[in-house]
Amino acid sequence: MAQQHLETTGAEGSAGEVVAAHLREQATEFLRSLRQHRESGGAAPGGTAEEAADAARALRRSARRISGTLHTFRPLLDPEWSDALRPELAWLSGTLAQEHAYAGRLERLLCALHRLSGAHVVPAQAPAALAGRVGTAQLPRNENTASGNLTVGAAKAGALLERQLTLARTRAHSTALQALGSSRFHAVADNVAVLASEVPLRAAQADLDALAATAESRLAEAVTALPLHRAGHPYNAEALVQGLTADTAPPSQDAPWHHVRLLLRLHRYAQEVVPCGPGGGPTDAETEAAAALDRHRDAAEAAAAAAHAARTPRIAPATAYALGVLHADQRHEVEAARFAFQRAWLKETVHTT
Repeated sequence: MAQQHLETTGAEGSAGEVVAAHLREQATEFLRSLRQHRESGGAAPGGTAEEAADAARALRRSARRISGTLHTFRPLLDPEWSDALRPELAWLSGTLAQEHAYAGRLERLLCALHRLSGAHVVPAQAPAALAGRVGTAQLPRNENTASGNLTVGAAKAGALLERQLTLARTRAHSTALQALGSSRFHAVADNVAVLASEVPLRAAQADLDALAATAESRLAEAVTALPLHRAGHPYNAEALVQGLTADTAPPSQDAPWHHVRLLLRLHRYAQEVVPCGPGGGPTDAETEAAAALDRHRDAAEAAAAAAHAARTPRIAPATAYALGVLHADQRHEVEAARFAFQRAWLKETVHTT
């Protein structure tokens, strides 16, 4: 793979200055999103919820990029400072993501229930709108369906999922509000505000391309450990393994895929800092691979939510059966996402060789 190395000094500045400029840009975006979130939270009703959700997503996006840059380019930065800030940014990003995740999971499961029932599925609400209003994700209903109404079991399964996930989403919303008002968050915001003007760098220099290449090599090593050969066969049923185990917390076969998703994100963030480095920026195949892993994560979490609902005591057999079918459907979605990733990664391998 051809590499173009940045000089440690010159027109583009030292390696540390390049990283510092990127961090200042992301810190400025973080502060802008924080201001928008506060303004939308105190504005009049109307578009407030959607604006607040957009601002929260922008906060998460900039927090992830700052954290990823601190991780990949740590040798250029003050280690004590970066090691203290990274987990705080991860905490903030994870806390803000929960409400949106529960809303998207509920929408995904309710639409899947209707699809599996042969019922007409109404157009889904935009995720931004769902993320902004607690309890608005409703079970789509249409009396004039091609195959009749939902069965009693499917309808009760949908109602159970809606109760559980709406409650979880309400709690996540409250947790996010508490986090944004906490002293811990204000400490993070203060550190990011300082970062917008001054980045603590080490005196020693390092090769930006080499650091970006390290992130890429970690990704390649993790992908090598995945069962890509089996994932390349459609309908291999690998994702359904342990589907009937009595263990409520079996070893997760999804964890290595989630780990690759994280490493791919770090690799893409590194390419934002060093666009002329290894790979010359994200390729179409990498974008497809990232999208496939996002679908993999969403389907795996939806399947886990269906399995959790099925463990509810004293539910009717028809409800449990509908939840079991829904769980199997989402595990098939997991399998399909692995297949899509394998195909995209194969194209990426061909592109880089």
